[in-house]
Amino acid sequence: MVRGAIVDHYLLFKSIHLLGVVLFLGNIIVTGWWKLMADRHGDPVVVAFAQRQVTLTDYAFTVGGVLLIVVGAVANAMPAPGDWSFLRTTWMAWGLSLFVASGIIWAAILIPIQVKQARMARTFTRDTAIPETYWRLGRQWIFWGTLATLLPLANLYWMVFKPA
Repeated sequence: MVRGAIVDHYLLFKSIHLLGVVLFLGNIIVTGWWKLMADRHGDPVVVAFAQRQVTLTDYAFTVGGVLLIVVGAVANAMPAPGDWSFLRTTWMAWGLSLFVASGIIWAAILIPIQVKQARMARTFTRDTAIPETYWRLGRQWIFWGTLATLLPLANLYWMVFKPA
């Protein structure tokens, strides 16, 4: 009975972790695509709509995915509260490092850009000329967003193959 409970605990938190990964990666990839396509379209109303959706989906799915990833990972990786010895395992250390690096890019660069663009986009109408500042911020968002997306995709390698 105890052995079954341990397996169930592990599988429960692994499932939570994987659901978080699906939400997180799925959203950051689809959000980037949505924004890129809306910006390419160039219609101020479409751009404004997409910008609102980028913000909303980041709150719902990116943040939600991150929370599930962290809960599932910590519950299964940490042998005891406060015991970070699992970081001596190479694949776990790399995985956490890539995840944190992506998070730093999101928090320090991407979210501030999104906030600025969202404020601008609220004023867009069919007759509005989208300012060059919006486009410049958009190019920065795509560059940093691509990097912040590639890091967790590289993380898949470490999580799946677990190299020593």
